[in-house]
Amino acid sequence: MWKTKATKGMLAVVLAAALAVTLTSCEKKNSSQINLAMEEEVPERVVLLFVPMEKSNPDDENAARTAHDKTVAMAEERLGVTVEYRTYTAENYQERTYDEVLVDRARNNMDDFYLMNPDSIQLLGAEGKLADLSGLDVVENLRDVVKVANTVNGKLVAIPQEVVAYGLFVNKDMFDKYQLALPETPEELLECCRVFKENGIETPIGANRWWLENFVFAIGFADLYNGNNTEAEIQAINSGEAKLSDYMRPGFEFLQELIDKGYIDAETAYVSEAIEGEGPDFLAQKTPIVMAYWGAANADTAYGKADFNMQVIGFPSSRGQMPVVPITGFGVSAEAEHLDDTLKVLEVLLSDEALQIYTETNKVISPSKNIQVDCIDALKPLNDRVNEGVYVLGSNASLKVEQWSNVCLVVRELLAGATVDECMARFDQLQEESLEK
Repeated sequence: MWKTKATKGMLAVVLAAALAVTLTSCEKKNSSQINLAMEEEVPERVVLLFVPMEKSNPDDENAARTAHDKTVAMAEERLGVTVEYRTYTAENYQERTYDEVLVDRARNNMDDFYLMNPDSIQLLGAEGKLADLSGLDVVENLRDVVKVANTVNGKLVAIPQEVVAYGLFVNKDMFDKYQLALPETPEELLECCRVFKENGIETPIGANRWWLENFVFAIGFADLYNGNNTEAEIQAINSGEAKLSDYMRPGFEFLQELIDKGYIDAETAYVSEAIEGEGPDFLAQKTPIVMAYWGAANADTAYGKADFNMQVIGFPSSRGQMPVVPITGFGVSAEAEHLDDTLKVLEVLLSDEALQIYTETNKVISPSKNIQVDCIDALKPLNDRVNEGVYVLGSNASLKVEQWSNVCLVVRELLAGATVDECMARFDQLQEESLEK
């Protein structure tokens, strides 16, 4: 660790100097030899990063990791530090998830900074375990959505290298075949599904156990985030004046209708992993609609090699096609052992220069308002909406009830047979628990 290395290094330098004085009294020693000895003992500057994966090899085909590692290399070269990766490997932690392991490590100050999902950001931020990043120079370049989503108790506790946007991936050729316009509202999506079903398409929407929550966010929060009263509405939810379940109910009722009419297969969705479950049927043109995150359109392992005209649009809402944006990010331990160097590393990683490299490599939405992505045609509908400022947040640390994982879990209860009313009761319970804290 840094303190240990620094202490050892400092002692070595002092001992070298003392030895030089002693030797001078016996015989004259070449000063360059002393300087060389001192330089060799300078302690290495290291910052510790906990992430899901190791640094990528030079020939690694994982573009996301390569883009991240390019910016890390930039920071290392400019600052003279080494970013040491501490990684999560599932078999090493048995049944514990990455998020569970990360939270435990952060609570015990085991690393300097972390790559975090939305629920971890909110939890650790509320516990005061994350440093306030609002003083970094790069903050002035950030999109408002990033600052809103990752601010806890007035502190900006995490900043990402990309803004992740979720949308509906649609087979435009199949829509054209049945003369269907791409849906803007929930009612229009239901009509498209009806036509597909009547023409022999067994399951119009391919679903998995993780991402159906995006329908709930788009339908429930379209007005909250795109009206003129966002802050007041959030305060009303946090105080208990407004019921969170009132926002959630329309989306859950919509999902229940999709299930009842056979437009999604609830039993299959309940056990399916993202993309692995619904992806093959979508690529084989057996189902015209799936949901996924922005990067899946670029990845050959997901939907980057579709043999049809694929378009990525927002989820249906009362305000039209609505992207859903959960914000991840780098967070720094409030008691980081190498705090100063870690903040300097983040200044480089999140600079416009580094984010330009990251964005160009991954073709993603940048957290910097100064950088625009040159995205593939399939992603332009989703990108246009985000650039217009039209989206809903799938994670917002200023809401006391954590959104992303809680909504996902309650949607799974719906898939397993719970009623909409039972799901709403669960949200009421979560809200009541948040008021007691």
